[in-house]
Amino acid sequence: MTNPHNEALLRHFADLRDRKHGEAAVTREDKEKLFADTVELLDPVARQALDELNADLLLGQGTVTASGLGRTPDGGVAAIWALSWAEQLDAGINPIAIRAHYGRGFHHPHLSGATVGEWPLNVFTPEQAAEELPTMRAIAAADIHNLVFQADYRIVPATMNGSRV
Repeated sequence: MTNPHNEALLRHFADLRDRKHGEAAVTREDKEKLFADTVELLDPVARQALDELNADLLLGQGTVTASGLGRTPDGGVAAIWALSWAEQLDAGINPIAIRAHYGRGFHHPHLSGATVGEWPLNVFTPEQAAEELPTMRAIAAADIHNLVFQADYRIVPATMNGSRV
């Protein structure tokens, strides 16, 4: 049995090979409709990844928000789940983010963070969405790591509360 991360990569590479997205989406319009379904499937998974980080590192002091599906300046579509908290806001830095986006010039959608790069996004079932939880956890962890470097370790409440470390 293939590992879920590798399954996602195989779906990604098959899309590129077959010049379609999913089973049959070839046109931009069809791919955007499929992406809208993907965003709905990802919503509970993205929230879980951010809620876990909020509980463990921010001591439950953060707020998770979701943008819903919207147009991007380049004419693509995207959805963003963000985790913000007082220390991050006071430092004037961006929140932790998980971003599902389908840029205008892209063949198919991707995941990214506020400070970290691109992962292929080929999710078509609830099971495939659930398999993205480790990736979303990694995106959120990389974002908070990079945000600490933009500000400092004091933006992480659990670091300042000796009971957590």
